[in-house]
Amino acid sequence: MKKYRTHNCGELNIKDKDKKISLSGWINKKRDHGNLLFLDLRDNYGLTQCVIENTHKNFKELEKLSLETVIKIDGQVIERSKDTLNKELKTGEIEISIISYEILGTTKELPIPVFSDQEYSEEIRLKYRFLDLRRKKIHQNIILRSKVISFIRSEMEKLGFLEFQTPILTSSSPEGARDFLVPSRLNPGKFYALPQAPQQFKQLIMVSGFDKYFQIAPCFRDEDARADRSPGEFYQLDLEMSFVEQEDIFNVVEKLMTNVFKKFSNKKILYEKFPQITYSDAMIKYGTDKPDLRNPIIINEFTDIFKRDDVNFEIFKKLISKGNIVRGLIAKKTKDKPRSFFDGIDKWAKDQGASGLAYFTIEKDKEIKGKGPVGKFFSSDSIQEIMKISKHISMILFAMELNYLLELLEIIYLN
Repeated sequence: MKKYRTHNCGELNIKDKDKKISLSGWINKKRDHGNLLFLDLRDNYGLTQCVIENTHKNFKELEKLSLETVIKIDGQVIERSKDTLNKELKTGEIEISIISYEILGTTKELPIPVFSDQEYSEEIRLKYRFLDLRRKKIHQNIILRSKVISFIRSEMEKLGFLEFQTPILTSSSPEGARDFLVPSRLNPGKFYALPQAPQQFKQLIMVSGFDKYFQIAPCFRDEDARADRSPGEFYQLDLEMSFVEQEDIFNVVEKLMTNVFKKFSNKKILYEKFPQITYSDAMIKYGTDKPDLRNPIIINEFTDIFKRDDVNFEIFKKLISKGNIVRGLIAKKTKDKPRSFFDGIDKWAKDQGASGLAYFTIEKDKEIKGKGPVGKFFSSDSIQEIMKISKHISMILFAMELNYLLELLEIIYLN
């Protein structure tokens, strides 16, 4: 029989009823009902509820134990009553009737509770990182990370890639950030640089005749934190292929990422084949070459509309004659907004460097017409043409030089 446990804390179920077992783990929670004491025992695999009656010789001792004390429990698997079943636990159909116990590790009062998902400051969490990593959400994230990396390795091997490890101590190479330096003991006054990416090494691998390479590569960059990247150190999937075209790269990455999310996410996958957007289309529709497609805002081109004879908005016509362009944003659910709402947007645009903006809404009565400061300058036919382009009835228009306009629209889109 194993010394510390016969099963883990996420393993037992109703099929194990009446078995004599041993479990080891941390006391996650205690509930004292007077005549009964319930202990939730936790390990890496889950929780198991253990129970002891007040007539048992060990009752008083177990009652005094602190949360997070590490104990071994010997007991018998019993079936829970129907009104005490816990469907949220894998072990929720059973509990352990405690026969004996052994303390494996004691603890003092904890600065942060482990069983709670309450948020704490980053300073406290990092100071007591060993406790933070025991907490359910963080613990599961670490396990998920391990599983994702293992899955990626498996998928890459199926696709015929070889995994190589490249050196950590290297020489500096031109990259986008500053290097971290490590002094050399054997060469005083000289330093190694930690790699910002395995750029030179993977090129060395490929020109050496290896066909497909990948690496879960540590990257060290002395730069400020980003929304999607930790400061200082992060990991990235690096891959290289020989004798391929762009589409071959897309096929590998799309298949890998789709399989990863099918395996580990319950979110709906909208595209198994990733949408491809040309640079010019991205700049026209989103004002940026890195659009977030979750953002529903699409920029529309209206320059030709303002060249029409039945559009009399002379300010924009003059700007167009000087080489400026007109683009517009669909402003959903703003048809009934007060004037102050649009004045606020106009002020914001001026604060960003624009000379101003124009807006109007479209009303459908006996005939289609524009409403707002510039609505009167459009004929019914021109408004119908605008509706064909935009498919909405409220919009904000910008007219300025292309470079400045793209900068402004990118700010709007990304914020």
